[in-house]
Amino acid sequence: MQNWSDPRTTTAAQPAVSVGVPRATRDAGLRSYMLSVYNYMASGVLLTGIVALGLAMTGVAQSIFFGGGILKWVVIFAPLIMVMVMGFKAQNMSEGGMKTFFFAFAAVMGVSMSVIPLIYSGTSIAQTFFATAVAFMSLSLWGYTTKKDLSGWGTFLMMGVIGLLVVMIGNMFLRSDALSMAISAIGVLLFAGLTAYDTQKIKSMYAYVAGSEMMGKSAILGALTLYLDFINMFQFLLSFMGNRE
Repeated sequence: MQNWSDPRTTTAAQPAVSVGVPRATRDAGLRSYMLSVYNYMASGVLLTGIVALGLAMTGVAQSIFFGGGILKWVVIFAPLIMVMVMGFKAQNMSEGGMKTFFFAFAAVMGVSMSVIPLIYSGTSIAQTFFATAVAFMSLSLWGYTTKKDLSGWGTFLMMGVIGLLVVMIGNMFLRSDALSMAISAIGVLLFAGLTAYDTQKIKSMYAYVAGSEMMGKSAILGALTLYLDFINMFQFLLSFMGNRE
């Protein structure tokens, strides 16, 4: 996801926004850009929820995850493969192609998450979603408005995510409930930090893509990043505080 050509890594690149552009115009452009990011992100989350709930209510999820066979594993790993493909191919995709791929990814993620209503109570899911939404909005707003430079958080947070992934794989064999709780708690904290960090990073990208052909694609990639932060925070929080059926 981060392998697309970031203009900040190219020494010859110049900011697309001229210093002669009035500040009010730049601020309006930035607000429009961020609103586009949030609209894509929210639409993706909504699509994921609709697909997940629909498959759970129709019994399709039950067949996929508890019916045996390889389809379960295809569904589980498909979103990861799609994110990797989008990350590596983003530079060569058109804006329309990226938009289609993003919503296709959100739909496939919905299939992957359709098992959640079969495991957790509806009240628990709703409460966790609301808590995640409030936390996400608060953290993203802070990341957008803070004057503090959060760029130093990136390496630490990504190392934490990689380490957490290793521990999660190990716990698939250990099956420790205590370790599972610790993983969920740490996961919530890591993706809370990433929400603020990624928001500031997406905001900073505007000065480099404004007015260029990369602007629309950058907004979609930003939406994908925040979408993943939200979905992961929700799943870890649900594992931590959710009530099972």
